[in-house]
Amino acid sequence: MAERYFTPQEVGALIPALAGVMEGVMRAHAEATEARERLHAERERIARAGGGVLDRAAWRAESERVARLTERIQAGLQEIGRLGGTPKDLGLGLVDFPHLRDGRVVHLCWRHGERDVRWWHGLDEGYAARKPL
Repeated sequence: MAERYFTPQEVGALIPALAGVMEGVMRAHAEATEARERLHAERERIARAGGGVLDRAAWRAESERVARLTERIQAGLQEIGRLGGTPKDLGLGLVDFPHLRDGRVVHLCWRHGERDVRWWHGLDEGYAARKPL
């Protein structure tokens, strides 16, 4: 059971703050993903070559960048949680909020870029099953 159930209007009032936080989370997530892919590619290159020279300073800098970005992501996700939302997809910028609809608990579903909440889905459904309010 949720501690609180939101109305579409209540979530709508949160959107300006939510959009700013989610934008930062999405940007940091994309940057961290790219950095992790570069580190992975470098690791693969060295493994395929049977060893090799590693630029330790560059590796350390990239690893530290991933750590900083991860901290930014975690802080943003905590802020979304404090607002009452549950982040669902960082690539799409999806956030769900508990809502009572016709006597049952469902999720109001907001996607980054939407100006208001117009969608909901059941607890056992996701973004693909969104239904209009």
